[in-house]
Amino acid sequence: MSNSAPRNILVTSALPYANGDIHLGHLLEYIQTDIWVRFQKSRGHHCYYVCADDAHGTAIMLRAEQEGITPEALIERVSNAHQVDFATFGVGFDNYHSTHSDENRYFSELIYTRLRDQGHIATRDIEQMFDPVKGLFLADRFIKGTCPKCHSDDQYGDNCEKCGATYTPAELIDPVSAISGATPEVRSSTHYFFKLPEFSAFLEAWINDGHVQPQIRNKLMEWFESGFNEWDISRDAPYFGFEIPDAPGKYFYVWLDAPIGYLASFKNLCEREGIDFDSFWEKESSAEVYHFIGKDIVYFHALFWPAMLHGAGMRTPTAVNCHGFLTVDGAKMSKSRGTFIKAATYAEHLNPEYLRYYFAAKLSAGVDDLDLNLEDFAARVNADLVGKVVNIASRCAGFIKKLGGCRLSARCAEPELVERFIQAGDDIARDFEAREFGRAMRKIMELADDANTYIADQAPWALAKEEGREQQVLEICSVGINLFRQLMVYLAPVVPAMAFEAQRFLKLDTLDWASRVTVLTDHEIEKFKPLMTRIERDRVNAMIEASKEDLVEEQKLKETPKGPLADEPIAAEIGFDDFAKVDLRIARIAKAQYVEGADKLLQLTLDLGGETRNVFSGIRSAYSPEALEGRLTVMVANLAPRKMRFGLSEGMVLAAGDDEGIYLMSPDSGAKPGQRVM
Repeated sequence: MSNSAPRNILVTSALPYANGDIHLGHLLEYIQTDIWVRFQKSRGHHCYYVCADDAHGTAIMLRAEQEGITPEALIERVSNAHQVDFATFGVGFDNYHSTHSDENRYFSELIYTRLRDQGHIATRDIEQMFDPVKGLFLADRFIKGTCPKCHSDDQYGDNCEKCGATYTPAELIDPVSAISGATPEVRSSTHYFFKLPEFSAFLEAWINDGHVQPQIRNKLMEWFESGFNEWDISRDAPYFGFEIPDAPGKYFYVWLDAPIGYLASFKNLCEREGIDFDSFWEKESSAEVYHFIGKDIVYFHALFWPAMLHGAGMRTPTAVNCHGFLTVDGAKMSKSRGTFIKAATYAEHLNPEYLRYYFAAKLSAGVDDLDLNLEDFAARVNADLVGKVVNIASRCAGFIKKLGGCRLSARCAEPELVERFIQAGDDIARDFEAREFGRAMRKIMELADDANTYIADQAPWALAKEEGREQQVLEICSVGINLFRQLMVYLAPVVPAMAFEAQRFLKLDTLDWASRVTVLTDHEIEKFKPLMTRIERDRVNAMIEASKEDLVEEQKLKETPKGPLADEPIAAEIGFDDFAKVDLRIARIAKAQYVEGADKLLQLTLDLGGETRNVFSGIRSAYSPEALEGRLTVMVANLAPRKMRFGLSEGMVLAAGDDEGIYLMSPDSGAKPGQRVM
């Protein structure tokens, strides 16, 4: 692969929404992108990696209101948390910005007005559900009611989770606003539309020109067969976002300005670093632009986005690279099983580089889902990184220190072997370029096997016991260190922190791709220190248990009004006589089980010392049934029974909750079921 002419490359990942934590499902994409970017930089190309928080929309406006803070304060707090998580996992953005920025407002208005002036924007009145209490139009996800098909309660406004039926909010039985509980009204409003059907011919040619993967191309063709609709790009006030020019009270829909955030973040970088923005985004630009995204948002990135850019007279992406979803142990990530793992929770228990390597070992250029099998995860990292790669350096470094004073031999005893490792870099580079990371890792580990075989066959530890063999041992181990160096050049995009420590150990200025061609002779190294330790299964188990504890029942907390200056719920004062009416009792959880059809509830059978009660509790995100059975807790024993669609709930268990988790109240040891709490 030629590496003579540096390329100009801009790379983006999808923008995380500024309304939640980063979890391992998110990290799959950012780690995949970061590996590819680090590889390009290692090859000497001018490669820039930008991202931003997706900071607009009704959901953010409502959450800020519930927390008693401004949307700006919310998105700043979430952005800071996101950036800490990304840095922890070695995701090296050249710029991280926000869609709520001056640059994004500028480009959103620029693209919109160009489209409008070219006749690609239409307006017409549509009817929508309106919340008369909150004074806003409701998206389908903010409307709930009874399914018109199977009559299940508490279903969203566009589909039923119980029977799978799809419908319009107007078809729901007894619809209510999920925000206020009010009965929605049907009201008319003028909306703005992007005339996507006018770009059908352009899009079909663009998609067939290799800008998306074959699997994605086939999926997109289904939409061409069914035909396109005009895209609604406006929302009515109140809305947290940018107001549409010359349209008071109308705001850009969040999905219009979200991808424009790529331009905004890059512009922000260009202004700071003196990069020529136009050379990347003008119509005939020779620069390369790559988007890495999940397959669930391909519609926006491979249809709306290139059509908007083309209509506005700007270049379109070189490629939109899609990946699949992350599963854990063969199943969808689950809060109740502790496999819905936040980035911060993982990092408290395990080295982030383990995850980077495991993802790399399983990633391809396709869009298949990737499974994080926790047994295989520990076994593969331990075998490959620790047992193969680090083992080479640890076996050789001691002899270099003892026999050479931390200096490699003056000649290379196996030039053909070292040269084979150097030449292997061309094939490995092709795999990195094609995003075939799994194939690249297999080739690297085959080289590591060869290096370990060489050392085992030469057995320097045995030779060192023989008189006069010191130079031979030094030369064998110097070859080993050279082979280790080659492997770290190839692994550096994947495990950058480990590579940094290896670079310090090797006393090298760089581990970039071109540096591998120089064989290390008469070269000083540092005393060896362990570069990576094994994954212990108890640390994996601790992470799973922590995930069960720290994932809060978010919906319950969102529904609790918060004071303007604190996170505590607003509560009216009550007198002592009123409080004395509450009968709090010690209860033993005799049985706990999942509730079919409810993703937040557990069904508890409580023993009060002579009688049992059936209670439904919204603590499923924090506890598994097995962890609860036999445990003592505190319940409200004289709460009036409540009929639920799952059965009768005869009381309430007490729990504390905040943004960090849900915690069931437990008495000290010695308490007995049925005792009254004083």
